[in-house]
Amino acid sequence: MPNASTSNVTIGAEGEGFSLRRDTEPYFVKGARTLGTRYMDRVAACGGNGVRISTSRDTSAVLDEAHRLGLSVLLGLPMRAQRDGFDYGDASAVRAQHERAAEIVQAHKDHPALLLWAIGNELDHIPGDKDFDLRLWDAVNDVARMIHQADPNHPAMTVIGTGRKGKLAGLVERCPDLDLLGVNAYADIVEVPAWLRSHGWNRPYAVTEWGPSGHWEVPRTRWGAVIEESSTEKGRVYRDRYEQVIQADPWCVGSYAFLWAGNRQERTHTWYNMFADDGARTEPVEVMQYEWTGQWPATRCPRIAALRIDGQAAGEDVCLAPASVHRAELTLEPASPPVDRIEWELVPENLTFGAYAGQGETKPAPVADAVRAVQAGGRSVEFQAPAEAGRDYRLFVHAYNGPDHVAIANIPFRVEG
Repeated sequence: MPNASTSNVTIGAEGEGFSLRRDTEPYFVKGARTLGTRYMDRVAACGGNGVRISTSRDTSAVLDEAHRLGLSVLLGLPMRAQRDGFDYGDASAVRAQHERAAEIVQAHKDHPALLLWAIGNELDHIPGDKDFDLRLWDAVNDVARMIHQADPNHPAMTVIGTGRKGKLAGLVERCPDLDLLGVNAYADIVEVPAWLRSHGWNRPYAVTEWGPSGHWEVPRTRWGAVIEESSTEKGRVYRDRYEQVIQADPWCVGSYAFLWAGNRQERTHTWYNMFADDGARTEPVEVMQYEWTGQWPATRCPRIAALRIDGQAAGEDVCLAPASVHRAELTLEPASPPVDRIEWELVPENLTFGAYAGQGETKPAPVADAVRAVQAGGRSVEFQAPAEAGRDYRLFVHAYNGPDHVAIANIPFRVEG
């Protein structure tokens, strides 16, 4: 552990809301959800001050790297959920889980990078929004009480999603020892301030996960394929949601943008990642740099206006005959930064999807040699639809301004006989 003293983090009322203080100084969290240390240095380079991580066998090394970069850490404690088969009626299992959390708190409570503890993640959520065992809140509160005794310097939260909004009543009743709440929200983030107030939560909160519109919140094709926002559209919604909620609500003490990574598959390999799989950054990264520092980067990502196949957009239910040849066109916004390289990729849609958070999903192998001809500097391509009828695909385009700035979009289509 670095040779430095632990920080003292407190929460207090301020005006009409709340604020964090770290060693007596006001501290608004400008954070990102990272996967270990990957791209963590870019959080600092973009003006962020914190990261959210999960406990792992490398926790000490991740904390050390965060401290080296001047970043604070929201550290997640491993608490299992009913969706994973955990039984909160099993006193022995609950006790063992509590003891494991206590060991982690003792191991890391004095680390100078530590800011807050997160007791589990969306423990109440069971796919399908099914009923959950309210005793999980008792277990959460017991861990919060333990944290207060073992580590009075760092407040504790649990993290919930926005499904089944009435669940807050049980949490408020059974978790009096939580200092604040973590909320994961996407397109419905604008509803969070009113939701918390109307259901009896009277403490501060942080938005612990937020970003593009969730795949459950967007329009679909007639066969059910979800329509993903382009990286340009995502840039707009990141900015709007940050300014309308995170900056604007005095009860909010900051946030962790999702997902500061480039290799996570959930519905697609581009949906939640703020970086491309080659490490190039997309517009949401630029937006966060602007929100954190007030300055846009000197080099900007291209901006996509439209992606069409034979003149049809994603919402027009594009259906193609087996082995037929078609034209795809990328249109950039009039004031878009320049593009010096464009790459196209045809990827089959996954046949099955993870019930929760993309668990078990992997990117399917792209269709080889699908693109037959390239025109207009790569903005127009001729491609051949696969020969197998009854399958769904997505045509992806990556438009680069230099090696590190990329705009991404995709359009789903079905091959029908």
